[in-house]
Amino acid sequence: MLTEIKGLNEECGVFGIWGAEKEQAASISYYGLHSLQHRGQQSTGLVVKNDQELVQHRGLGLVSEVFSKDILENLRGTAAIGHVRYINDLRGQIADVQPFLFNFEDSGLAMCHNGKLVNAKQLRRSLEEKGSILQTSSDSEVLAHLIKRQKSDSQVLNIKNALAQLKGAFAYILLTQNEMIAALDPNGLRPLSIGRLGSAFVVASETCAFDTIGAKFFQDVNPGEMVIFNDQGMTVERYTENTSRAICSFEFIYLARPDSDISGVNIHIARKNMGKRLAAESPVPEADLVIAVPDSGISAAAGYAEAMQKPYELGLIKNRYIARTFIQPSQELREIGVKMKLSVVERVVCGKKVVVVDDSIVRGTTTKRIVQILREAGAAEIHVRVSSPVIRYPCFYGIDMQNTDELIGYGRSIEEVRQIIEADSLDFLSIEGLVESINLPYYDEKYSGLCVAYFNGDYPTELVDYSDFV
Repeated sequence: MLTEIKGLNEECGVFGIWGAEKEQAASISYYGLHSLQHRGQQSTGLVVKNDQELVQHRGLGLVSEVFSKDILENLRGTAAIGHVRYINDLRGQIADVQPFLFNFEDSGLAMCHNGKLVNAKQLRRSLEEKGSILQTSSDSEVLAHLIKRQKSDSQVLNIKNALAQLKGAFAYILLTQNEMIAALDPNGLRPLSIGRLGSAFVVASETCAFDTIGAKFFQDVNPGEMVIFNDQGMTVERYTENTSRAICSFEFIYLARPDSDISGVNIHIARKNMGKRLAAESPVPEADLVIAVPDSGISAAAGYAEAMQKPYELGLIKNRYIARTFIQPSQELREIGVKMKLSVVERVVCGKKVVVVDDSIVRGTTTKRIVQILREAGAAEIHVRVSSPVIRYPCFYGIDMQNTDELIGYGRSIEEVRQIIEADSLDFLSIEGLVESINLPYYDEKYSGLCVAYFNGDYPTELVDYSDFV
């Protein structure tokens, strides 16, 4: 089965605003979510707070498809939270589209979530045994039930106690009539940043959303923190002291946009550093030129070419007009499916010894077909270089590589992978090279505050119900 150009999909992105002027929270959120569209393209939604209530609109599709001008004009309010999502199940049930909105007898609560809980099934079973009726298949919903089951008169304390029961990756934004709350898991696996837009506060999965709406970065949400926004301002509290920073390394390798900053590190610069380090670790001195697998391989390819003092050329062109919901054609057409998504600039590669730089290889299907179409275009030699280490272990925190059977690097040597993709040579960046290229400012943390579990199997959280994943 033909995969996308890239084999990875992030589950979602979140955005929130409190204190929007002229009741423009929905319109501002629209542009913020549009900037996060790369994090999820199957569904999107908004919950807006006006003077009387929380109002929801959500649907399947891109941000521009779900929200029309008329819909946005009817969603007037001073605060909002929004969500874009990638759905593993392409049937895409509307009940699972976030943000979720819960109406209780005395209040309302909306929430959206980026990440994945590793103890979700355990929590669901416990809640159902106690009488809870869950309406969706999403692990995000369990937080609302946990909050409602707390006995304190303080909503903030109830949320703290509920968050402390979660394990895995989570960046939550919650909205009530009185406040907006942002919370990050104890490892900070997913990014979550705070910005200022005039007197308003904004929260987003990536800082590129701030640039789009004209907001300025203020600070990051740190692991184990919940940040409360209300009409009195912003308050930072902790729901746990048991934290150990482990930001997902794939945010830097592939998931985040190049113009975003995570923990003070620019994504483009980090990727370019990976390419330079890859050139030092695995040079191809005889190469004539360097090309990238677009789009996420571009920065690393530029770094590799610069370090090798080789020409960087546009050898592969991405077709940006392939339908998002493209249905696979007949078996015969599947064999040339990559040509519908990537085209080779034949006059650039014909007769040349080419280094092809990609950010990662997951299943290997697309990489093999890229090698094939380059050979068909007349490339003399094809040397594949990958600006991340070999992916040998699944992800349980929100990236759709949860089964070792899907990973070409699982149980195989690099030479065995090379033979499968039919390249003349193949090599990957080392874990040490990755960590040093990103260069996070957390020197007292293991792996400098990065999660590299996909490469070495060292997961930062206890895996609950492991058998549910593999």
